[in-house]
Amino acid sequence: MRLAKTAPTDPRAALRGGLPDRYLTPDDIAGLFGVPKETVYQWRRKRIGPPAFRIGKHLRYDPTEVERYVAGLRAADTAA
Repeated sequence: MRLAKTAPTDPRAALRGGLPDRYLTPDDIAGLFGVPKETVYQWRRKRIGPPAFRIGKHLRYDPTEVERYVAGLRAADTAA
């Protein structure tokens, strides 16, 4: 009989609300919000989406900043 191995829990994941321990890509953001990747790029051009930065030619998002952006949207929605 084989026992199933359980993955050790990462306490940092609980602090981040389950966000990954790496910078996010536009594909990750599109998946999180359920929108096409082109929408993510439009948000960047219009400066209305989560803040991003470039590493060379690659666009990346800090998970903490994305979480802060979502919290701001929630706060604005409840205030309206």
